[in-house]
Amino acid sequence: MARTLCPDRTRASVAVTAALIVLFAVSALAQIVAIVLGGLAGLWLCRSVQTSDDEHITVPVSRRAEIVALALFLALLFGLPVLARHGAPGSVSLFDAFYRSGALVFGGGHVVLPLLHEAFVTSGLVSEDSFLAGYGAAQAVPGPLFTFAAYLGAVVNQSPHGILGAALGLLGIFLPGILILIGALPFWNTFRCQLAAQAIMGGVNAAVVGLLGAALYTPIWTNSIKSAGDLGIVLLGFVLLTVWRAPPLVVVGISALGGTVIELVV
Repeated sequence: MARTLCPDRTRASVAVTAALIVLFAVSALAQIVAIVLGGLAGLWLCRSVQTSDDEHITVPVSRRAEIVALALFLALLFGLPVLARHGAPGSVSLFDAFYRSGALVFGGGHVVLPLLHEAFVTSGLVSEDSFLAGYGAAQAVPGPLFTFAAYLGAVVNQSPHGILGAALGLLGIFLPGILILIGALPFWNTFRCQLAAQAIMGGVNAAVVGLLGAALYTPIWTNSIKSAGDLGIVLLGFVLLTVWRAPPLVVVGISALGGTVIELVV
């Protein structure tokens, strides 16, 4: 993504700045600040960045559906936390945690990791080891990283969990993106053809690259790489993936075996 979305010094600088904002902030909401600042920086510095895609997208969505989708998105985003704090069942608070994570993420799926980490690990609903084990399993199978929500919903240490928790997790994390998509489709063709909009998206995309870099460091690196043996497994997996082009499932299996051997020997 860095090669595609940060091909010049301006957007590379936006990416680094976004990463620094997230790394030194104390709240996962810093991601939203970084994205907004990235968009403003793009509007100011990336006006020379233009796309040559003139394809017109047919939109089978009515204005009424657009308004309903956006209204429902905002109502759930601001209403669910209120219900969760005023005695609503545990299923509402669980759904709220997934919905907020899905609503506040922009760009690659890994950007959601700090949000999920704050919602579940920091709050004590899921242990650090369980969180990282589920993340590794999600990386080993095809499909979007958002399916990680099903695992978290199943293992969360409050009711509901299991199958019902997994279903709430999937619905909660995917629903906001679907609502935004329906709400944005009717004016997307007009929006994406404007030079200012293209500049903003150039900055936002660069900021997302920075967020992904920050997510690689924390929570992944800081909670997983704790010894020379851990680093050795990472380097082995990196070579298997990038040089030998080994399937991810094979790499995860070999890494798990390596971790087991190190635990027994050390």
